[in-house]
Amino acid sequence: MKITVVGAGAVGASCAEYIAIKNFASEVVLLDIKEGYAEGKAMDLMQCASLNGFDTKITGSTNDYSKTANSDICVITSGIPRKPGMTREELIGINAGIVKTVSTSLVKHSPNTVLIVVSNPMDTMTYLAHKVTGLPTHKIIGMGGALDSARFKYRLAEALEAPISDVDGMVIGGHSDVGMVPLISHATRNSIKVSEFISNERLEQVKEDTKVGGATLTKLLGTSAWYAPGAAVSGLVQAIACDQKKIFPCSVLLDGEYGLSDLCIGVPVVLGANGIENIVEIKLSDSEKAHLHTSAEGVKKTNSLLDV
Repeated sequence: MKITVVGAGAVGASCAEYIAIKNFASEVVLLDIKEGYAEGKAMDLMQCASLNGFDTKITGSTNDYSKTANSDICVITSGIPRKPGMTREELIGINAGIVKTVSTSLVKHSPNTVLIVVSNPMDTMTYLAHKVTGLPTHKIIGMGGALDSARFKYRLAEALEAPISDVDGMVIGGHSDVGMVPLISHATRNSIKVSEFISNERLEQVKEDTKVGGATLTKLLGTSAWYAPGAAVSGLVQAIACDQKKIFPCSVLLDGEYGLSDLCIGVPVVLGANGIENIVEIKLSDSEKAHLHTSAEGVKKTNSLLDV
């Protein structure tokens, strides 16, 4: 199993590290436009192999897409990250050009790959990948919901004063501060609805804290987070590589599901060897349904800025 990660910055390197540590891939290729950068990151990560007990081979390349040939899964993390005060949507001008070049270059050398898009604004960049690559719909996935859901579970566990392993919850909708739809109605602690344990007022605070989770970290760090995004990507990659048939919320191209069409937005999907095995339609409360459709309008507005 060969995995390529484009962008050897903090998120890309974190992603490569988690994939290697989980030890399910034979090879990870890190690629970056900056001379020697991916090679250096790959060497540093390989020097962790004996310490962390993995046999995955990690190699780096400066913009040579021939090294990515025949990758089973390709991950795009390249683009500029957010700075404090920036929205994900403000990145579109620069990142659209990068994602277009990177995605077409990857597919040229790996025509049967599954493509995972991480670059922001993620839902729009995933939609762009559909427009420019010609890959089948089930082979293009946007990573946002897995990360947002991890942040949701962190906030739920905090409010419940419970271990995170006891908590389950999911975030659908757009990967933006206003577009996220944390599914409070489906959130549980060991199969019991979280509303049994905490007040509606506290749950509303959990929702709001989740939605600004990325912005909160950007303000503290001075740039985008990388550990949780890298871990979230590695979870999707492993589900596909190992044909796990796991459910993750992912940004996928909809064609009538949830009453939405011609956009990519986060909904629950089953991930396996084919990429998206199927889209899972779940019952939403009226407010969640309305929030999802409002979120979709925001995504379509950002999509309209694309030059495709």
